Amino acid sequence: MAAPQFDKFKKYFTRKKPSIQEIVREPTAGGIVFRRGKEGIEILLIQDAKDRWTIPKGHIEEGETAQQTARREIGEEAGLKTVDVLGWLGKIHFRYRRIDKLVLMTTQIYLVRAMGDTNDIQKEEWMNGIKWFTFHDALDAIEYEDIGKLMLLAMKRIRQENL
Repeated sequence: MAAPQFDKFKKYFTRKKPSIQEIVREPTAGGIVFRRGKEGIEILLIQDAKDRWTIPKGHIEEGETAQQTARREIGEEAGLKTVDVLGWLGKIHFRYRRIDKLVLMTTQIYLVRAMGDTNDIQKEEWMNGIKWFTFHDALDAIEYEDIGKLMLLAMKRIRQENL
């Protein structure tokens, strides 16, 4: 019996990632978007290209405040143009690797009420989904623990301030 040819496979296991050459800071902003539905408070989530449910958010552009970015991104990502930004909830930090860069992302999160025809939501090309969830289903669906914590804070504010 011939010996297995491990050399053939070695290249798949010994590939090294390029070393980190640069640290990049990416300021982003987004919103926990809510409305009052038939079953109480509902939260809008988008499903990213990796099938993870999250909130609408994006990069802060030159000359924009974080709040303006949140409003713009909600319009672009969900098609909701009429929103009321009710206040800042907090910020979350993500770290990920992009080839030879370490990306440090800081996302400012706002509490945002959807106004007008809130059923008229449209997802962007790159998304796998967009949907209104009951609060508890949204909490179950969200893939990022930090966002989940801010959703709980959002719900507390909605109840306390009767928003």
